Amino acid sequence: MSLRLHGIGLTYPDGERTVHALDEVSLRVDPGELLAVTGPSGSGKSSLLAVAAGLVRPTAGSVHVGETDITGLNGAALSRLRLNRIGIVFQQHNLVASLTAVEQLQVTEHMRGRSARKARDKAVQLLATVGLSGKQHRRPSRLSGGERQRVNIARALTARPEVLLVDEPTAALDQERGARIVELLRDVTRQYGVATVLVTHDTQHLAQTDRTVAIHDGKLSG
Repeated sequence: MSLRLHGIGLTYPDGERTVHALDEVSLRVDPGELLAVTGPSGSGKSSLLAVAAGLVRPTAGSVHVGETDITGLNGAALSRLRLNRIGIVFQQHNLVASLTAVEQLQVTEHMRGRSARKARDKAVQLLATVGLSGKQHRRPSRLSGGERQRVNIARALTARPEVLLVDEPTAALDQERGARIVELLRDVTRQYGVATVLVTHDTQHLAQTDRTVAIHDGKLSG
């Protein structure tokens, strides 16, 4: 299923003026496509991702995940959508310090009502997919920054989402590890047929994406 944003506007008051965080933003990302959104800090990248995830309701426009217009959903329906149809990879990995890599994924699967056996089997499979089959029993403190980000990506894939939204995954990584993470995102995008949006200020790895758009002052170009 595709991700479609049409005519998205997002404004908020700042004293006596109105800030246009997003201004008539429209884009489409198809299944199996990795789209990079670039731009400087404050350009609207994070706002775009938040709207696409249903975390922020736009002032104008619509967001479709497949045939579902998520801008009309209530809070409970949006939570179900994010649990079952949208995977989100935050810049900060937000892993639980006391849980191993496999347990991080199992918790998410339990939230979907899977049995302990099925949750574990799926977690093991996904960790192998992201290259961590030998480190599934390690806690975050025993994983490198790149490995923690791989756990984060695997966790986002547990629902077999239609849409994968990724926020600055290489920000805390060196060039080599950053390149490997973008390569992994490209591979899982193809493998799972997911529509992936990669928000980044890092332009070094854009050749590994399918398409790039830039955002400046809330407006898209490219």
